[in-house]
Amino acid sequence: MIRSFLNRNLLIIVLGTVVVMASCKVTQPYEQPALSSNKEHLFRDVITTDTTTMADIPWKELFPDMRLQALIEEGLTHNLDLKNALEQIYQARAVLEQSRAALLPTLNFAPAVTRTKTSRAALNLPPNLDINLKTTTYQLGVSSSWELDVWGKLGSAKRAVQASLWQSEATKRAVQTQLIADIANTYYELLAMDKQLAITLETIENRKQSVATMKALKASAVVNGAAVVQSEANLYAAEVSVPDLKRAIRETENALCMLLGKEPGPVPRASLEDQAVYTDLKTGIPAQLLHNRPDVQAAELAFRYAFENTNVARTYFYPSLAITSATAGLSSLALSNLFKQSLFYTVAGGLTQPILDRGVNKSRLKTAQSQQQIALNNFEQRLLTAGRELSNALYAYETASEKEASREKQIEALEKAVSFTKQLLQYSSATNYTDVLTSEQGLLSAQLAGVNDKLQQLQAVVNLYRALGGGWKE
Repeated sequence: MIRSFLNRNLLIIVLGTVVVMASCKVTQPYEQPALSSNKEHLFRDVITTDTTTMADIPWKELFPDMRLQALIEEGLTHNLDLKNALEQIYQARAVLEQSRAALLPTLNFAPAVTRTKTSRAALNLPPNLDINLKTTTYQLGVSSSWELDVWGKLGSAKRAVQASLWQSEATKRAVQTQLIADIANTYYELLAMDKQLAITLETIENRKQSVATMKALKASAVVNGAAVVQSEANLYAAEVSVPDLKRAIRETENALCMLLGKEPGPVPRASLEDQAVYTDLKTGIPAQLLHNRPDVQAAELAFRYAFENTNVARTYFYPSLAITSATAGLSSLALSNLFKQSLFYTVAGGLTQPILDRGVNKSRLKTAQSQQQIALNNFEQRLLTAGRELSNALYAYETASEKEASREKQIEALEKAVSFTKQLLQYSSATNYTDVLTSEQGLLSAQLAGVNDKLQQLQAVVNLYRALGGGWKE
């Protein structure tokens, strides 16, 4: 009776101590971290309060080209990096289920048969006493153990795993936005190279006619042999660039097929002339990057994971309270009597307080805090990277647009220069073939540069869309 009273009061004292200590908050609730950089100035030279952003536009609206849409759909279905990102989500979900289970007691079915033989010497029996020294015990029961989450260690561990799952999902969205941008950019590169090849082939035909004209003028003693040779060299200069353009086209097709998760081959596509440049470039406000851009979300969730791990590390300084073993069932020395008044149970619990851990807990906490700071730095770095990419894309679009009108005038002027110098060469001695040659080379360079200007505009829109976090919303 006295022992039972003492045990009961000891249990009350222990539990009371645990409750009082638990009232001192060990783990901290998560809050979005304060950053040293000024988020309001992430968009260089862009001041706006309009929250409308092109990131909210579904990618099919931004890319009306049906062939491009089909390629993006194929990439979203078969791209291997995206498949791997999905597998990472499946793994994170499995780990989360495991962490949730850690909050619950374990329960195991534990049947057992124990065969025991005891020596007479161990029992110190008299020589004339004859008893059976061999016994067989039959048990049929269940066992359980359970750690009480007094300090929030298991809860923080579960929240860390939850953050890891969310990070995997955000990473998958980031892979998707990057994939869409890569497919669109590569597609536009193909269209630009197709256009450059067409311009080069047209130039070759024109220069073949020039060679024929120079030969006729030489026969008429209007020009000398040097003009003929120069015209031929000018033709070969254009022809020699064709194989390089074709090689670049094939390599770009193969790169695009890689993004689509299929073997190398031709890519169905439209023409550069069919592509209209999107002009309604709404950026929203910098704070929206925290919600729209998946890689920024993933970086913050990595910080949240590290934050919860720091919470877990703090709990190791406090005692753990656990039911280390609980067993109940049926037990009998005879199998036939197993179900006849043979009920048994045992319960064992413990309170473990760290006293001497050789600095393990302090090292664990310092490591967790350092990892948390690294995650915070990475989060801030990701935000700065987003601001840089957005600024670069906007300025690339602006500069390409600025060149558009001047480039058209340049090409128009060079076309006239080629025509005028050819006419002067035929009917006047005031010019020579060098003037024709210079005009033709300038015209080809300007035409090819004009294609690059259009490509720069198209890709700037794609890169701005990705920089704002577009591509993962339906």
